[in-house]
Order: sequence, then structure tokens, then C-alpha cells
Amino acid sequence: MPQLRWNPTALDDPDGGRIVLWPHLPCVRMPSSLRYRDAWDGLALLFSPSDLSGWRQDEEQDRESPGVHIEAAITSGTVLGRLMKDLQEYEVDGPKIPDPEQVRLLLHADNARGGMPIYAIEPELDDADWVNWFERSADEQSRVTNLLSTLTTPRRWRKTRSAAVAMVEMSKGVNSHMGAAAASCATWWIEEQGALTTELISERNSRFAARLRGALANLRDSRVDDAKASDCTLLVPVHQAWLPSLEAAVRAWPDAEPVSKEER
Repeated sequence: MPQLRWNPTALDDPDGGRIVLWPHLPCVRMPSSLRYRDAWDGLALLFSPSDLSGWRQDEEQDRESPGVHIEAAITSGTVLGRLMKDLQEYEVDGPKIPDPEQVRLLLHADNARGGMPIYAIEPELDDADWVNWFERSADEQSRVTNLLSTLTTPRRWRKTRSAAVAMVEMSKGVNSHMGAAAASCATWWIEEQGALTTELISERNSRFAARLRGALANLRDSRVDDAKASDCTLLVPVHQAWLPSLEAAVRAWPDAEPVSKEER
């Protein structure tokens, strides 16, 4: 069970600049006191370019038909639907789909300063190595043991959620409802990752860490003022329960994988 922390982690890249991992809860609009407030120069999202385009469309659909995505998730019978039901029980600003904090930052980057650099960290499915990872993860998910484990999901959900409560870090501005939401979100994350082996998770995290370094390198190279290039900040919103393992992968400083900013 990961430590559920609220404060961002700033990692100074050996080649210059910094990667800031900011923890947030999926499907919850974070209180102002828990948002990242320092300046940043580029945004990296741990999703694919197609996902980012889909979020923009989903945001428009939600404005036209509020809550339509929530109802679809609840009736799906998935662990995401279980998370939606949990979040409805707490006094938090949620649940919301698409993910409100990632969309908020995405739209801010779209509109601020004539458009700030945005990087999609998950590769598209035309990437052979990423397709290979997906195929292997699908094989794990389809194993008989994993299929049978879905029969005990309600009991396992309650047990994991109870264990997660003890891992929620105390912080100013975090009340019991926000803490309970963090435990539920961590439970959802663990369920989502449950079919993946340690090797698959490590491989994905290392690839994402390399691409984060590549995004930061692109951001540095795009700065007009060379004197300030080494001081640029890449902001990375990350699900709270994912932060510890992704941080460890970045701190290993794998070789940077080239990543270009989203074209407009």
C-alpha cells in the first residue's frame, strides 16, 4: 500500500530544469489549498494524445449533459463505477468525469500565454514497444485467476480501502471526507493495477520516466532565453496512489526518450 501524500515532489533533472509531480485524486476537484500554486512552464499528462483530445470532447459533452459520464460509469459494473459510488458518499467536490484537475490544467495550458507546451506521456498505439506492453498486460488480465478474482471484488474493495485509510498523510486542509476519498481512490488504483505483474508496472513506470525527461528536454530546448532554460519547470499531475512508484522511476534518471509537445 503506497503512502498517500498531498505535497508535490520537485525533482531536479541532472541536465537542467525540474519535474514536479503533483498528487491529486482522480475524479475529484481538489480544494484550492491543495492545488499546485508555484509557476510552471509546461504540462505533462500521463496519457496519450488521443486521450487528451477525448477529454476536451468529454468536457463539452458534460457541459451539455451534466453527469452523463458519471451515470455511465456507475452502470458499467467496473471498479470505476464502484469509485463513483464511494465518492458520492463523501462531502467532496466530485465525482466528476472527465478528471477535473487534469482537464483544468489542460484547458489552462490551452489558453494561457497564447498556449503553453503540453506533452502526452503515454505513447500512441502506433508505438511497437507500447503495443507489446499492452499485449502482455492484456494476457495477464485474461488469466483465469484474475477472472475468478472479480467474484470477490466487493470484499477485497472494503479490505483494501480500510488498509488505505492508515496510509493517508495528515495535512492542513484535509478533513475526514477528503481522507476517505483518498482511501477510495487508492483502492480503485490498486484494483486497476491488480492484474499487472511487478515487472509490467516497473517497465511502464520506467518508460514514462524516460518520456518525462524527454518532455523536459524539449521544454528546455524551446526556451528562447538560454539563461532561463535550465530553470524551467514541467508540471505533472499524477494520481496520488501512483506518485511513490513513479517518483522512484524518475529518480533513477533513465535516458531521456524524445517527446514533442502537442501540436495546435
